[in-house]
Amino acid sequence: MDKKHALRQQLIDAVGSLGYPGELGALIADSLGSENTMTRMLAYLRAAKPGSEEEIVDEMLAIISDRDRWRDKKINEFYNRKYNEYLWFYRDQDDE
Repeated sequence: MDKKHALRQQLIDAVGSLGYPGELGALIADSLGSENTMTRMLAYLRAAKPGSEEEIVDEMLAIISDRDRWRDKKINEFYNRKYNEYLWFYRDQDDE
């Protein structure tokens, strides 16, 4: 069993231990997708012990939003770096 599958099962078990259906845990795990986001969700479930399904889903959406914002930041940094390299390359060409 790989780590991602083990985390998925832990999420299902954690949601189930709070009294909610395991299907909710499976849906959350599938929506989060990565090991880091699933680990973060598990930490939340264990520490906060949310009182409703809505709180669990709200935290899942917040984690997804953070992940997407981080990913977009990294993409923008990459293209900004490429653009700056392009500018410097052609600036050096014009100076010669």
